[in-house]
Amino acid sequence: MVDLIIYGGTVVTIDKDRRVINDGGVVIDKGLIVFIGTSKAAKGTFSAERTINAAGKVIMPGLIDVHAHAGHGLVKTMAMNSDWERNCGTIYTSGSTPEFWYAEARLAALERLRFGVTCGVSLLGGGDTIMRTDDPIYADAHCRGVAEVGTRSVVAIGPTRAPHPLKYSRWDGNKSIEYDVDFKKQIATCEEVLSRWDRSINERIMIAMIYPVLRNEHKENMSVVDFEEAVRQVKFVRELSKEANVIFTQDGHTGGSVKRADDLGLLGSDVLLSHATNLSKEEIGICAKTNTRIAHNPSAVASIYGYCPVIDLIEAGVVVGLGSDATAPDRSGDMFRHIQQLMHYHRTHYRDASYMPPGKALEMATIDGAIALGLDHKIGSLELGKYADIILVDMQSAHLHPVNMEPYRLACFANGNDVDMVIVGGKVMLENKLPTRVNKEEILREAQNETNKMIKRMDAKPLLELPDGFWGKTKYL
Repeated sequence: MVDLIIYGGTVVTIDKDRRVINDGGVVIDKGLIVFIGTSKAAKGTFSAERTINAAGKVIMPGLIDVHAHAGHGLVKTMAMNSDWERNCGTIYTSGSTPEFWYAEARLAALERLRFGVTCGVSLLGGGDTIMRTDDPIYADAHCRGVAEVGTRSVVAIGPTRAPHPLKYSRWDGNKSIEYDVDFKKQIATCEEVLSRWDRSINERIMIAMIYPVLRNEHKENMSVVDFEEAVRQVKFVRELSKEANVIFTQDGHTGGSVKRADDLGLLGSDVLLSHATNLSKEEIGICAKTNTRIAHNPSAVASIYGYCPVIDLIEAGVVVGLGSDATAPDRSGDMFRHIQQLMHYHRTHYRDASYMPPGKALEMATIDGAIALGLDHKIGSLELGKYADIILVDMQSAHLHPVNMEPYRLACFANGNDVDMVIVGGKVMLENKLPTRVNKEEILREAQNETNKMIKRMDAKPLLELPDGFWGKTKYL
């Protein structure tokens, strides 16, 4: 007796042979996929505690988001055109509480779950610099929130960029208590979070290490002493990632910073670099030579300011996964949206519609993302022995009909709201488009309440005003 049989749908495996099985079946037992084939063979060979009729649906691997930020779910759109990133950093270091991080984690995880994202990276902070690593209590709150909803998450933690100390605040009722946090304290926080949470909750919570990118402007604007200290710190964090056997990631790479990272000995197959815009041919070669992975975020503001040479990277043999860059300031966690943005982004760049075929776009949001996270032996495709991280996409809508060429339609026409069921590690976490382990209304209410409290704490109501030029103009003023 197995745990679950899903039958009657079109199985898009994204396995090594990229099989598509009409009237297919997937059998799950003890959290793993134990059979993939026809519905007839699945039902004829196995008996199960539960069977799910997936007629009219696509059965496919859960989507993977390789780059996003915790915290963003409660600050999206605030200060949209008035230094959003600076305000975001102030809120995270001075205006947030453990309750804020818990509510945001549950909201962001619920959004991912609703959109069929079964695994995602979340940096514990905003921008490329601010991490809430002054005390483990904030990471604890985040991890608890995600674990309750049921998705799989890679939580990236690490110190802020030198120089130190940095001012943080905690709240005692309505009173803000400000204090200095140095590099040593942040590392102690990271080590404690690693010991508590890495590979916990049946490996649904994993920890990664992060240190801010050292770009050219940092070297130019920092004192020699501060920059040398930053170099010492990033090397220390990189070694810590190796000792802990976790991913090392950096947010905000652009031309010149990849070469510097290579010169500092930071790169490798366990490294994930986000954005990676305006890379030189030499840097593309460095990524290939070191087997460094790239998190591409085509919907991000960074992809407006610079171009990520994904086509050249992939052709050079570099693994590139797809990221959302989180749900703020102007995005969502809907990876189908980012799949479509991915295709248009590169076709527009080349002025050629033959670039970035839909199948490759789907791969980047599934198996390539799994490879980028070092998890392709466990997730990213429907194959025997892998975790049963599976989504069912309901094709019974006008925008997905008539039903044929399902992989093409998924990439070009589907959206997150078409996801009907989500299974993570063999457990049904979303059914009939509703979460099974948490109360949706409670999460929304809690997110609203914590946001309102944060706005009051920070006297941030002016950040909610529509920016000048929002109406009637072709550009913000």
